Amino acid sequence: MLVVAGTLTVIGWLMQHLADQGLIANGAYGIATLVAGLPIIFKAISALRARVMSIELLVSIAVVGAVAILEFEEAAMVTFLFAFGNFLEQRTLQKTHQAIQNLTEMQPTTATMVVDGQYQEVEIDEVDEGTVLVVRVGDQVPVDGEIISGSAEVDEALITGESKLVDKTTGDQAYMGSIVENGQILVQAQKVGEDTTFGKIIELVEEAQDNQAPMSKFIDRFAKYYTPFVLVVSILILLFTKNLRLAITILVLACPGALVIGAPVSNVAGIGRGAKAGILIKGGDVIDQLAQVDTILFDKTGTVTEGRPTVKSIKEYQEDHWLALAADLEKQTNHPLARSIVEYYEKRGQKTTADFNLPITTIKGIGIKSEYQGQTIWIGSRRVLTENQIELTTQQARDLQVIESDGQSVVLMTVDQKLVLMMGLVDQVRKGVKETFEKLKQSGIDKQWMLTGDNSFIAEKIAKTIGINQVKAQMLPEEKALFLEQLQNDGRHVLFVGDGINDSPSIAKANVGIAMGNGTDVAIETSDVVLIDSDFSNIQNARRVAKATMRNTMQNVGIAIGTVALLLIGVAYGWVNMASGMLFHEISILVVIFNAMRLLRMKF
Repeated sequence: MLVVAGTLTVIGWLMQHLADQGLIANGAYGIATLVAGLPIIFKAISALRARVMSIELLVSIAVVGAVAILEFEEAAMVTFLFAFGNFLEQRTLQKTHQAIQNLTEMQPTTATMVVDGQYQEVEIDEVDEGTVLVVRVGDQVPVDGEIISGSAEVDEALITGESKLVDKTTGDQAYMGSIVENGQILVQAQKVGEDTTFGKIIELVEEAQDNQAPMSKFIDRFAKYYTPFVLVVSILILLFTKNLRLAITILVLACPGALVIGAPVSNVAGIGRGAKAGILIKGGDVIDQLAQVDTILFDKTGTVTEGRPTVKSIKEYQEDHWLALAADLEKQTNHPLARSIVEYYEKRGQKTTADFNLPITTIKGIGIKSEYQGQTIWIGSRRVLTENQIELTTQQARDLQVIESDGQSVVLMTVDQKLVLMMGLVDQVRKGVKETFEKLKQSGIDKQWMLTGDNSFIAEKIAKTIGINQVKAQMLPEEKALFLEQLQNDGRHVLFVGDGINDSPSIAKANVGIAMGNGTDVAIETSDVVLIDSDFSNIQNARRVAKATMRNTMQNVGIAIGTVALLLIGVAYGWVNMASGMLFHEISILVVIFNAMRLLRMKF
């Protein structure tokens, strides 16, 4: 239809200006107006039925008016240029959605299932949790699951953004979308479809690009009242000047097309750029808040540290099976320290944990509690001692001091108010943490606090390593959230970074909550930003994307308002007519879109 309208418009212009065939020219213009104009009129009618006065309404009235005064050339030009502008706008906008399109196209569609020792290729929808799949060289891992056999070099760039190959072997996790470059593995499915890490990436980005920023919402409200305002102004011009051509020209040139599209296209591009880097920003309103952040609070374990601690020290005060029982209870939780204790037990004894089938109760900020043969079992931080009013022996107190002075996190196990087990664990600080905090400070986030449930000595030691001098240790989750709220009441815009269930209240309460991608599902669901590869430097990159997106949005608003103002001035002085004005109007829309697309090429 667009090609037909364009061809007829060109034929009309040639017949009118070169062949002096006015009748044929008007016929070509008239058909071109119908071809390109009817869809515009139908959209205007649909909008009116929904009680919305759209831009299409302004154009429709202007075109009908141009036909009424026998200005067929301008009617054809306006409808063609408006339709052509919409076409270019949609084609260009598709590029800003490329991040989602690429992700969707990269999803595996088939899997190779192992059935009675035989390989059977099935559709991905037929794979359930617990299914065993074989993944060979060149294959994509079709699920999130545990490797139960084999080893391979795996490319996880689609998930983490890291191009280097990762060695995977029995017991490791494999993620949907990663590619086996060398080797062969058997994977038991734990998460399938939308529940996988890759599936959640797509879902989060899609939801984010539908989420409007405050500026977008303001512009939508502005356009709602702007359209009837332009109609009233045009009617008043007609009444006072008796110049129908001028009134119709005002209708066309005052269309705020570039203004309406300016903010959404910037947000979509900014969110798309973040997604390419493994930064999932959940919407335009998050971008707005992230750009205003001036204070950062963060957890220690799994956030500034790798979250993969190892047991360095162990003290057993009774010769019994308490370590086996501790490992069995800890395997029911997903805390990094708990996982490390289970791994330590299995490696030390070259055996899997026993199955005591004991239910546990999680006490946030302290640890876990259970009952065993009529005895009350506690496993957790040194708060276990104060919670149960347990006094340490001289040797136990000395052991605790030695372990903590070495910077180890302590896990204690008590049985009926007696300490039976003490373990010290060490964790490594993530790469680039100190540099990231320095850059955040330079960018305006001058208040930086580490909040942790660990003891003061360990907290201070980590803080010194990463260049932070504001620390609050031995905090419960509710105390972290309360401290955050106090800062907000003082007028601070707070960013909280965490990874665990304990962090979810603070992540949800913060102006912006960031979850590390290796964290729990709860933390990821409640957060505003997810760092898929848990790269700490992406906190700074996320803020850079947010600030660049806000600048880009304001630039687009300025371009849109400036274009309309210049066109109206041009009409007032007789420099611009309806057709030429419409051409400049559509050019301004493309300028706004291309300006937003610069965000997709943003370098970190």
